Amino acid sequence: MVRRTAAYRFFIMTILCLFAQIASYGSKIFIPMDAEGQANHLKAYGIAYAAMTNGLTVDWMLNFKGGSFCMDYADNMERMCKLRGVTYEVISEAQYAGYVSKIADPDFNGDIIKLEKAPKIAVYTPPNKEPWDDAVTLVLTYAEIPFEKVYDDEVLRDDLPKYDWLHLHHEDFTGQYGKFWSGFHNTDWYQHDQKTLEAMAAKHGFKKVSQLKLAVAKKIRDFVAGGGYMFAMCSAPDSYDIALAAEGVDICDVPFDGDPMDPQAQQKLDFTKCFAFKDFRISTSPMEYAKSNIDNTYYRHMPMTTDYFSLFTFSAKFDPVPAMLCQDHTTTVKGFMGQTTAFRNDVLKSSVLVMGECKPANEARYIHGEYGKGTWSYYGGHDPEDYQHMIGDPPTDLSLHPNSPGYRLILNNVLFPAAKKKPRKT
Repeated sequence: MVRRTAAYRFFIMTILCLFAQIASYGSKIFIPMDAEGQANHLKAYGIAYAAMTNGLTVDWMLNFKGGSFCMDYADNMERMCKLRGVTYEVISEAQYAGYVSKIADPDFNGDIIKLEKAPKIAVYTPPNKEPWDDAVTLVLTYAEIPFEKVYDDEVLRDDLPKYDWLHLHHEDFTGQYGKFWSGFHNTDWYQHDQKTLEAMAAKHGFKKVSQLKLAVAKKIRDFVAGGGYMFAMCSAPDSYDIALAAEGVDICDVPFDGDPMDPQAQQKLDFTKCFAFKDFRISTSPMEYAKSNIDNTYYRHMPMTTDYFSLFTFSAKFDPVPAMLCQDHTTTVKGFMGQTTAFRNDVLKSSVLVMGECKPANEARYIHGEYGKGTWSYYGGHDPEDYQHMIGDPPTDLSLHPNSPGYRLILNNVLFPAAKKKPRKT
């Protein structure tokens, strides 16, 4: 009798386990991304990335509950959500079908983008990042999205084609050491950076750092032209375009390369080589902090209490690319400053897509465009959760800002290369 009871119990447990497995096969993990429904927006991106690395396809549900994610149920993914504090629901196929039906409604501005292959990510960053931390490396680390660091050696030996997505760390591609000479040329970090970059230039056969950085900029340009995705923040966007426009022109004064700049440098700039900017004027004084009038920092008069920018709402069904890049739980994002805070509208090329702007200041904060087979995105400002990050300030603790809408824009770009391309409807 005891044996029969034990056997019977084993049989019942087996049947229950089978039913549980069958139920899980027909269910989904749904990760809401709206303001009220998600406890940790930033780590949710890491869940989506991890799902792809585990062979799962992730549905990015554009404009549905803040740009939610959904995937087939998997024990390890549910466990990961719990461990990382990401809000999720296990939903049935019927519930999922209801969501899909709502999104497919022509009157609903939404779409579902399939994320299939986790992009391989590179961050262009120096081994010694003083005096700056970097928002992208901070948020990738916090979201637990893996990345590899590359710098001039790796770029010049053509390592970039190994990657799908490249971020440009706070960098000066013009060879002017960030235009910090006036205030910081006597500091240890400035002198160390200058010596390190001069040694790097000599190593690769260049007489000047500006020549080294131009060669790097052109390699990055070729990476984008070949189908790569490039993202840049703060001083990188304008210095990158300036370097391309100044090819063959000496725009560096004596403190930066030992000889005067070309007196006709402004007239010799070739704006057709730029990704985003045109008709800008470069700074000709080594005493000035700015590199050009691309940056709107010194033209804007915006107190911190009212400094916000607005995201445009794009048609998810007709313009999925900007719709993906603008997914957020709000369309109003708190502003933040940087060496390059924002981009003056007057110097934007007509081909540039503005995705975020501060209209009262006549500036764009978040822009996008295509080059060859690839794309680029530029984001003004240094740190979305540190309004005016100063030299020597500690890096932002993102555990205090798990729902940052400004940081979400960075992570939208990280997932963007994973999207299964759809034919454009416009």
